[in-house]
Amino acid sequence: MYAIIDIETTGGKYNEEGITEIAIYKFDGHEVVDQFISLVNPEREIQPFVVNLTGINSNMLKNAPKFYEIAKRVVEITEGCVVVAHNAQFDNRILTTEFKRLGFDFDRETLCTVELAKTLIPDLPSYSLGKLVRSLGIPVTDRHRASGDALATVKLFKLLLSKDVEKTIIQTFLRKHPKLQLEPKLTDIIAQMPSETGVYYIHNKEGNIIYIGKSKNIKKRINQHFTGTDRKSKKIQIQVATVTYDATGSELIALLKESHEIKQNKPIFNRAMRKTKISHALYSSTDSNGYINLTIANADGRKKVITTFNNKQSAKDFLHRAVETYSLCLKLCDLEKTTNSCFRYELKECEGACLNEENTVLYNNRVNEFIEKYSYKDQNMIIIDKGRKVDERSAILIENGAFKGYGFYDLNHQINNIDILKSIIIPMSNNRYTQHIIQSYLRKNKRLKVLKFEPNTKE
Repeated sequence: MYAIIDIETTGGKYNEEGITEIAIYKFDGHEVVDQFISLVNPEREIQPFVVNLTGINSNMLKNAPKFYEIAKRVVEITEGCVVVAHNAQFDNRILTTEFKRLGFDFDRETLCTVELAKTLIPDLPSYSLGKLVRSLGIPVTDRHRASGDALATVKLFKLLLSKDVEKTIIQTFLRKHPKLQLEPKLTDIIAQMPSETGVYYIHNKEGNIIYIGKSKNIKKRINQHFTGTDRKSKKIQIQVATVTYDATGSELIALLKESHEIKQNKPIFNRAMRKTKISHALYSSTDSNGYINLTIANADGRKKVITTFNNKQSAKDFLHRAVETYSLCLKLCDLEKTTNSCFRYELKECEGACLNEENTVLYNNRVNEFIEKYSYKDQNMIIIDKGRKVDERSAILIENGAFKGYGFYDLNHQINNIDILKSIIIPMSNNRYTQHIIQSYLRKNKRLKVLKFEPNTKE
């Protein structure tokens, strides 16, 4: 659990500042579950430049509570939480100083979103809160007011958690809070899981990830782990201390995250994890008459493919449908009779068909239209899918035919501005397995929205 804080002060000499406004959002890693926002009477003058910056003046604070009147609420909402702030050293120092004036110690573990952003989103020109969230397309209201800045920090921190694919933040927190992990009942863990699409992480008592999986219903899948009687399930049941999760909304993102993060984290119970199965691939070649032929053969990573398949039958079914959809006028050649690993479609000797240059161009245009639809080679596109909540969407970025990563957005300008989109993207590896996952998903979900864009020529 995290307490995301922003504090406005009077300004003045070091350790003599007073709090004028405080905002705290209690965040469980997914949603805000509690909040506290209040003006505070600092019982001292506010520096003029601070008044100009925040708009908070002494008249506004005359009837506001003094810090000792809100101190109990601050303790309660931050109890058991990691305090997160943009420049956490400042906010933590101010709170610690205020509590010392009351004769109490305020000791909370802290996380700084400035430092996290520098690690997870390197090479940005500025890491000030205003410029950072603007570059990421995160909306800010009431800038330089505690509630506005704290809420922007919540959204920033949520993005940083997504970019932390090695789960360093969560694992560090779990290791420092072992009391949260002692002999939990499996039924209690299941009760805390959502019935949502996403990726889940099973941790042992040291906080280490021992298994990563994905599901369209996380609660149901965790229940299967905890009630399974196979050897792996029993080992997981013995070692599990807690389970965390990332909701994705999109099944495609869940598939990509699972594949990527297993390689990144190497959990012990994913060692025997099946690699994304690619058995067959679709290739193209040109025959002696100038016609494009389509061939399905055993997948070969050294060759350029149009798309890939889990098995031979799904490849055949797909190509049969394509023949009808694109009127390709093809037939299955005799090659299939001689080998089980390869079969080819060639131009059919249609009644009245004439092998001439005009027919070749018309036919090849249809084939190329088919190839362009199912291969993203050299293409620049954004695949739009479900988000984690109703007013959010996910975006999968393909640039110059290479998968770059995914992100979430809730404002149109974040998807319409490619530079902003790139800044919120969680980068992932582009390889034949991720390409296979994306292409297979696109074939099964034909109604997905796909946006084409022009590459940035300045880069």
